[in-house]
Amino acid sequence: MSAATTRSRTPDRLCAEAVDLARAAAEEVAAPGVVGEHTGMVAEGDRVVTHFFECKEMGYRGWRWAVTVARASRAKIVTLDETVLLPGPDALLAPEWVPWSERLRPGDMGPGDLLPTDAEDLRLEPGFSGEEEPPPNSPVSGEMAELVEAEDVEVTAGVPANLPMAPSRGSIAAVAEELGMRRARVLSRYGLHVAADRWEEAFGSKTPMAQAAPASCVSCGFLVALGGSLGQAFGVCANEFSPADGHVVSLAYGCGGHSEAAVMPKAPQPPPPVVDETKVEPFPLRPSPDSGSVPAVADEAAAELGHS
Repeated sequence: MSAATTRSRTPDRLCAEAVDLARAAAEEVAAPGVVGEHTGMVAEGDRVVTHFFECKEMGYRGWRWAVTVARASRAKIVTLDETVLLPGPDALLAPEWVPWSERLRPGDMGPGDLLPTDAEDLRLEPGFSGEEEPPPNSPVSGEMAELVEAEDVEVTAGVPANLPMAPSRGSIAAVAEELGMRRARVLSRYGLHVAADRWEEAFGSKTPMAQAAPASCVSCGFLVALGGSLGQAFGVCANEFSPADGHVVSLAYGCGGHSEAAVMPKAPQPPPPVVDETKVEPFPLRPSPDSGSVPAVADEAAAELGHS
C-alpha cells in the first residue's frame, strides 16, 4: 500500500473540524429545519473530507446531506467544495422505472383507454391481403415450399379432409363427427336467441367500453371466429389485456386493445422559416418623404398656424 493511499484514508484534521462550515452550507441549500444531526464523515482524499448530516425532509427517509470541504496544500483555511443530497444505505428510493407495456396487466384497461399494438406483435400475423398467394402458416407457403424442397419430400395440397382422395375413414358418420353433428341434441332457435341476448348485454355495442373504443371487434385481429349461425354476430376475444379476454363478444363490441390501434398522431409542427441568403432586400433607415399623410412640400400657410 502506498503512502498516498494511507494518507487519503485519514481525514485531514482541519477539514474534519469544519463541521460548522459544512452545516452552514447545508442549511443554505436546504429548507429551514431540514438539516439534522451530524452523522459522520469520510475522507475523500488528501485534505478532502465529506460531512454527512441527517435529512428531515418528508419523503426522504434515510437520505443524507453530504457537504464536501477541502483545504489547499500548506493552507490553514478550509473552503467549501460542494453540497448535495445523497441516499444512505437504508434510504427510501423510488422503484425502478418499468415501461408501460410491461406494467400493464389484464383488467387494467377501462373505457376510453387506448392500447397501441406493436407492428411486430408476435400475437398477430398478416391476414388476407387479396393477392393470389397462400397465407404464411399454410403448408404450401413459400417458406414451407423451400423447406420441403431442401428436405426432398412431397407437399400435399392441404389437410387430409381437402385431398382429392378421401381417407379410408371418410364415411358419413366420420364426416358428421368432424362437423360436430353427431350430438344427440343441439341448440334450438330459442336457445340461440337467449344466448345471443345474454352475450350482447355483457359485451355488446351499447356497453361503455364499446362506446369509447376506436374500432369494433369485427376488424380486430384478436377475434376468434365462431362457427354456425352465431358466428355471423359473435366471436371470442383472445387479447389478454382486453376486459373481454376469453369471452364471447359481439362483432360490434370494441375496446382500447384493438389490434390496429395506433398512437395518436402529434400535432403538426409549422415548417422552419426559410431565409434566402442570395437575395438582398433593402431596408430604409428613414421613411420615404411621400409615405406620410403630410405632403413633403412645406406649406407656408400651415407653418404660420404651427402645423409642421
